[in-house]
Amino acid sequence: MTTIDLERQKKAKEYSRISRRLWLVDTTFTGVYALAWLLFGWTILLRNWLDGFTTNPWLIVPLFVLIYGGIYFVLNLPLSYYEGFVLPHRFDQSTQTLRDWIMDQLKGMAVAAPIGLIVLELLYAFLRAFSATWWLWFAGALLIFNVLLSNLAPILIMPIFNKFVPLGEEHQELADRLMKLAERANTKVKGVFKFDMSRRTKSANAALTGIGNTRRIVLGDTLVNEFTSDEIETVLAHELGHQVHKDIPFLIAFGTLTTLVGLYLASLALSGAIQLWGFINVADVAAFPALELALGAYGLIMMPLENAISRWRERMADEYSLEATNKSEAFASAMTRLANQNLGEIDPENWVVFLFYSHPPLGERIEMAKNWK
Repeated sequence: MTTIDLERQKKAKEYSRISRRLWLVDTTFTGVYALAWLLFGWTILLRNWLDGFTTNPWLIVPLFVLIYGGIYFVLNLPLSYYEGFVLPHRFDQSTQTLRDWIMDQLKGMAVAAPIGLIVLELLYAFLRAFSATWWLWFAGALLIFNVLLSNLAPILIMPIFNKFVPLGEEHQELADRLMKLAERANTKVKGVFKFDMSRRTKSANAALTGIGNTRRIVLGDTLVNEFTSDEIETVLAHELGHQVHKDIPFLIAFGTLTTLVGLYLASLALSGAIQLWGFINVADVAAFPALELALGAYGLIMMPLENAISRWRERMADEYSLEATNKSEAFASAMTRLANQNLGEIDPENWVVFLFYSHPPLGERIEMAKNWK
């Protein structure tokens, strides 16, 4: 039975504390940045300057956001570098070279740019066409877009960042066991794949990705190499629990509802911003920072509720794993190993769980498994 490494727990607590402080700095900077553009009138100056080149809204919108977002990216780059590269290396969690980290940033931008452009153009198309009900149309478009993206991500996006290979003959017994586990859960999957997680991190993870005909089991090579077959089975059973409990459609529906409410409130804030800052109308791209602030504030307010809903569903998935495998000791051992390997806190403060945790704390999950009957 794997035991908790107390020295690793000390590091985990420090790592989590620093990460929370960095999150606070990043969030504050994002808000101050958007507010500064409004207070100093930069947003209207930029829109007027762009008007001198073109009046085509399909061009002005991406140009405005490219300049606005580009300046933010440059100013925020030192923090991103420290948070994404320096800190994980400081705590011996990262195996990534600086060159690979830079390549990941470039790949991320290459993927995010066309996706963001589509979403941005859709948003402003609805703002121009339906000034009073744009939020309703845009929420519907986001729902369709997110479902399509979830289906296509495993075959179009994820392979850009990692190499996925079938688990192979070396682990054929494990692959067969996981496929049978999926069959018992009435979940059709394309197969079991391993990906090169160790190229970036020492942490371990597994997932059930995709929906419909692209659904597949993916295991980090760090998980395959460091965990026993029974432990991997309980981790994967947890992921299958989400399918059994229909968490994907549930969370899509919940997310659509909260998005709808958020966009409606943002529409009210946008109308108020027109009066306050002197924008032309709701489709004025100069009002983009105001829209960003409204949605950001709503996201912060909703974060504890969304995390509470997530913890509830994750707890249900844990229960399914224990029921489906009848391997409570292996489940507890897997969670203990995750705490040691991923620098996961087993006993964070209640307020930290309330605000930030999308999963039950690892200590709570370990105790549930130990007391399982």
